[in-house]
Amino acid sequence: MKRKLIGLLLCVAMTATMLAGCGSKGGDAPADAPAADAPAEAPAESGDDAEADAPAASGDVITIGFAQVGHESDWRTASTKSCQDVFSAENGYDLQFVDCDNDSAVQLEAVRGFIEQDVDYIIIDPIVSTGWDTVLTECEDAGIPVIVIDRTIDDSDKYVSWVGSNFKTEGLAAGEWLKAYAAEKGITEINALVIEGSTGASATIGRTEGFKEIADREGWTIVDSQSGDFTQDGGAEVMESYCKSYEGQFNVVICQNDNEAFGAMDAMKQAGVSYGVDGDVILVSFDACTAGLEFVKSGDINADFECNPLAAPFVEEVIKTLASGGTPEKEVYMEEHWFVNEDILSTIEVNGETHNLTVVTDDIIAAQY
Repeated sequence: MKRKLIGLLLCVAMTATMLAGCGSKGGDAPADAPAADAPAEAPAESGDDAEADAPAASGDVITIGFAQVGHESDWRTASTKSCQDVFSAENGYDLQFVDCDNDSAVQLEAVRGFIEQDVDYIIIDPIVSTGWDTVLTECEDAGIPVIVIDRTIDDSDKYVSWVGSNFKTEGLAAGEWLKAYAAEKGITEINALVIEGSTGASATIGRTEGFKEIADREGWTIVDSQSGDFTQDGGAEVMESYCKSYEGQFNVVICQNDNEAFGAMDAMKQAGVSYGVDGDVILVSFDACTAGLEFVKSGDINADFECNPLAAPFVEEVIKTLASGGTPEKEVYMEEHWFVNEDILSTIEVNGETHNLTVVTDDIIAAQY
């Protein structure tokens, strides 16, 4: 492990960077929403064991560069905080954090900046899934291991591990749940509007493909599908247009993250469209942040499919494996849950496997990020 002779100065610089990063805030819930709790830390090692086993226990400061997508959502804020909490100065790390503000060019340059700084490890949450091979080759040539989290890279395998979720499975799960839910409710026709995430993001691609696969199989109509860019403002803008263009023509809205769902709720309320458990429109979301689950419990969102943002403890395990001379798994999938309001379905089948559905309670909300 490279020793950082200027570790103390880097830690001071890191502290300033972390304070700036913590100032970023995800999109807001609808005006009448309860405030979201601060993100909870993912299950990991207990405090004493984690400190004893930290890669920097020998006294070395481990320098990590983290090129984050941006700050567009509650999910993203939780993801950033997870890394800032785990890779802290107290734990023996110097975290160089860059909020790339959804700009792919900025993200590539951030990674090249980390190479110039000669960091020990680089974490990337890729804004888009392609265009990475050249810069990852540069990381490889510099001898810096790269760990990818959340979204995937499709045009290069020059990273040691990816930690995240199966986005297509999430989309399939939403479709299988909707099929079973409609059957329980006696709904025989599905006309769905989809608010997609950011164009080119692997989460968008996977969730879109998964849901469309079920829709095609069941003969449902996807009336329209447009990007809301994973933001509340984007979700509101797309839903406002949908309400005007497709008035009375839809009974399902699929939002590819909670912040888009918050915006869609605002727009439907403004247009006089009822939604949720007692409404005319079934509303489905992804991510399952605290505010999202509060709206599942209230019945405004019918179902919410979790995408776990707390990747940092899993990333640290990858780093520990590398530091000890081991070979980490190429793909690390995190445990996730699927949440509903009504206790009318306990399980659904996805890809031949049975998955539990969790009815949201106050205790579940309190434990969420």
